[in-house]
Amino acid sequence: MTKEIITKQTIEKYRAITEKAFGIIKKSISKGKEKEAKEIVEMVDCYLKDSKHFEKQEDLINSFGAIYYAHGWLDCGARLKVFDVNDSSLFTV
Repeated sequence: MTKEIITKQTIEKYRAITEKAFGIIKKSISKGKEKEAKEIVEMVDCYLKDSKHFEKQEDLINSFGAIYYAHGWLDCGARLKVFDVNDSSLFTV
């Protein structure tokens, strides 16, 4: 069994993907879903900030985990149609 290593490059790669998706959802809020979208946007923003904080602390595991939580919120919003997105390379749609 090989041990996977989380590197700063891995974090940068997945943070960039999540930040790209985050930019898209901010412009793709479904009509009538503004309240739900606001909550999701706040959560994603917090997790991305947490990721950066953990990375500065050299805690790469938690930094990476926070990115995955952020993206999970984005996927949830996409699946629940809070956001009108259809890019299957960025979202679970």
